[in-house]
Amino acid sequence: MIYQSQVEELICRLYQEAAIKLPLDVKKALETAHDLEENETALLNLEAILENIKIAEEKDLPLCQDTGLPIIFVKLGNVQVENLKEGIINGVKKATEEVPLRPNVVDPLTRKNSGNNIGRFIPQIDIELVDTDQLEITIFPKGFGSENNNALKMALPGEGEEGIKQFVLETVLAAGGKPCPPTVVGVGIGGSSDMALKLAKKALLRKVGEHHPEERMAKMEGEMLEMVNATGIGPMGLGGRTTALDVKIEYADTHTAGLPIGVCIQCWAARRATGILKGE
Repeated sequence: MIYQSQVEELICRLYQEAAIKLPLDVKKALETAHDLEENETALLNLEAILENIKIAEEKDLPLCQDTGLPIIFVKLGNVQVENLKEGIINGVKKATEEVPLRPNVVDPLTRKNSGNNIGRFIPQIDIELVDTDQLEITIFPKGFGSENNNALKMALPGEGEEGIKQFVLETVLAAGGKPCPPTVVGVGIGGSSDMALKLAKKALLRKVGEHHPEERMAKMEGEMLEMVNATGIGPMGLGGRTTALDVKIEYADTHTAGLPIGVCIQCWAARRATGILKGE
């Protein structure tokens, strides 16, 4: 049995880790971007980002004032869990107070703030059933400077791979500097309309530099990354070599009449943290 109190503590600890410490793969990618950059303005922006990361770790403070919308990815194996939903909710409340996190959750129309990052259907919880003996939880705090630049297209099947690439490029160009590049771009292909965007977000859970296991998708990722960086948007939209640190694809089979394409953009603060609980 995995107890509610264990879930609460894990959620709070993971949220603290995600909000304050950038994953090592993202940090290394930013350092590499800095080492390869020749544009003076881009260098200044990347130096400011790297200094921000360092200060956040030293002072134990969140990397960004926007500590994101609480999105929780759960892989539920063959274990018993006591009050999983309540454990997640209480863990987010605890993290909001202790980290602390900025209270971002509001009613969509009245804009009334809950004050604790809890609301109707929030935290957003995605549960995947897996054949393991454990519970795996990933915290994915999503800032809305980047989230506001996501896009969906219900493309026609005939648009194919070139249509996907073109839509990704159009989305990145429309976003410009708004999502605080260098970004990580998630691309979801197939499924239904809502599934395409969910796939795009789940693609962002993979490490920067980690290619899709299928060669054809890995090839598309590389081609799209090259295409995005050729825009010259650069760090913070002020020019430079690196507009995106990586492009990630996830896909699902779809209906014969459609080709849904979802694009989810993540800012340079590509925050995530994963933890595992096992039953007794």
